[in-house]
Amino acid sequence: MGRVVAIEHLSLDGVMQGPARPDEDQRDNFEYGGWALERNDPAMQAAMGARMGTSWSLLAGRITYEDLMGAWAKPTQPNPFSDALNRIEKFVVSTTLREPLSWRNSTLLKGDPSAAVARLKKESDKTFVIFGSGMLVQSLMRQHLVDEFLLMIHPIVLGGGLRLFPHGVSHTTLRLSEATMTQTGVIIASYCER
Repeated sequence: MGRVVAIEHLSLDGVMQGPARPDEDQRDNFEYGGWALERNDPAMQAAMGARMGTSWSLLAGRITYEDLMGAWAKPTQPNPFSDALNRIEKFVVSTTLREPLSWRNSTLLKGDPSAAVARLKKESDKTFVIFGSGMLVQSLMRQHLVDEFLLMIHPIVLGGGLRLFPHGVSHTTLRLSEATMTQTGVIIASYCER
């Protein structure tokens, strides 16, 4: 059986929007893009790499998929992250994209996202890694399809932006399975459902 791992950068007030670049996600006039950059730490890459292992696929919503494709599909300089993303299978949940998808090794998941991901998990022993994709994570969480939340909690309060756990998310109890702090003050915490 496959596993779904949601890897997210969060501010202390739960914002997940636009952590990597100033222009990453400006929906609703979000002006703090790139807020996680100054606290980047090798421990974060190590924690993410441990979840990916040797057999993983990307699972993403449309916005994150298109953002990752724009940033990593044709890098200006060779790098291991681009190589990995170009090589792996990518599964995309979208109601607006149409096949064929332009990024190689990409498959469009049709129909109900939760049902499609449940099928993926049942038919594979891979780890399906989600970066960002807040709406997808929230949808899967309601159906108890996220096996692990790897949260990188940054010591910053943004006061606005899209949150991973907004008002109205289903009540869920999580169990802390691992935690560490980086040299830059980021708490890396792994949570699983009880």
